[in-house]
Amino acid sequence: MTIYDSYENLEITQDGAVLTVSLNNPPMNPISGARHRELSTIFQDVNRDDSVKVIVLTAPGEVFSAGGDVKALAKRLEDKDFDSWPQTMVEAVDIIYSLVNCRKPIVARINGNCLGLGASVCLLCDITVIVDDAVIGDPHVKIGLSAGDGGALIWSQHVGFMRAKEYLLTGDNVPAKVAAEIGLVNHAVPRDQLDAKVDEIVQKIARLPGPAVQATKITMNRVLHRNLDGLVEASLGLETWAFMGAEHREAVFALRDRWARKRG
Repeated sequence: MTIYDSYENLEITQDGAVLTVSLNNPPMNPISGARHRELSTIFQDVNRDDSVKVIVLTAPGEVFSAGGDVKALAKRLEDKDFDSWPQTMVEAVDIIYSLVNCRKPIVARINGNCLGLGASVCLLCDITVIVDDAVIGDPHVKIGLSAGDGGALIWSQHVGFMRAKEYLLTGDNVPAKVAAEIGLVNHAVPRDQLDAKVDEIVQKIARLPGPAVQATKITMNRVLHRNLDGLVEASLGLETWAFMGAEHREAVFALRDRWARKRG
């Protein structure tokens, strides 16, 4: 038995001191339902595992994550099933803080397009490597929601206030190479070099003294933590305000129907 045996929706594997957490819901790897719940606890559990020195966060296939599950969101709105929304917001707070508070360095292996909550999760990691033919973006506004799951807070930490405002207020995606140039991510590499680059970074960290690395992360993240305190809850409250609006419902239904036509 390990502390990871209860995880059924995240794929968790360990190789020496490196733990890999995969979203494991191809082809689009949305983060919702049970997977959202598990993501809110996994990094707290890894914090208690002394055998782990580095975490890799990734996903299978050619897309990292499309963010939320549009079909599930549309069904919730159609059914007027709002009872689970407060728990979703609690989990969202836990996801954000658990990434920031995890002492172990987290390397995001971004194997394809990375959107919405998927982007927020990656940008809250410590080092990010993305394939250079992908895009990263936070299109919450395009479905009538505010960027409440950490995006409005973390983007400006990486690229500055004005750039962050432009991307989040328009919902535009950022090509991977541009993301690397402006400091939104660390590295954009050809797809066939992704694993080698991630492994290079991971092994370099794994060879270093764990307490020194962890103490350095804790120290640096105190600045981030100070900026997040109070703002996380406020941003999620504002997202709830947008969630209850008619424009959000209309946008979600339109997106669902558009996807259905493409696939049908």
